[in-house]
Amino acid sequence: MFDRPFSQACENNRQPILEILNRVLVDKKNLLEIGSGTGQHAVYFAPRLSHLQWYTSDMPDKHLGIATWLKEAKVDNLHRPLTFSVSAINTNVWPLDEVDAVYTANTTHIMQRSEAQLMMQLVADNLPSGGVFCQYGPYTFQGQHSSESNRAFNQHVIEQGCGGIRDIDELTLWSNNMALVETVAMPANNFMLIWRKP
Repeated sequence: MFDRPFSQACENNRQPILEILNRVLVDKKNLLEIGSGTGQHAVYFAPRLSHLQWYTSDMPDKHLGIATWLKEAKVDNLHRPLTFSVSAINTNVWPLDEVDAVYTANTTHIMQRSEAQLMMQLVADNLPSGGVFCQYGPYTFQGQHSSESNRAFNQHVIEQGCGGIRDIDELTLWSNNMALVETVAMPANNFMLIWRKP
């Protein structure tokens, strides 16, 4: 019997995130989610963004967990997970054509620095003109953490072997021709970064 994966953080932040996605993705058609994790966000967002085809993606070992969540969503705009990881050998293989939006949550600080840089570049290279990248998570600003809890969290994830919280200036440097058009403060000292390709 497979135990369905569960993230309390996904339950806590889904409604504030949805409010932003509703606004910035109103004219988008095909979205790739990078690092779908448990699949909870996809199952919550896709039925509420019915104009959008939502494509999940993650490493193969996450697919079964995502699929168990997807079974609950009785909608035709939510798609089974694609295999995609910016840490894979074939990192330059973008998993989906004709994507005009990308979403990722709580992945950037898990990635190593080189992987976060590669993700920014891949998104920039593969979004069309007018495409939107919604990037949720904790970030630093000019090297400063937004809270002491984020400072402690950063130390924790680094000790776990992750790359750590990335700085807004660093991400901007890697963003190629994408522009950071909004930085929205979110609950629990997180932010939603809205990048747009001119």
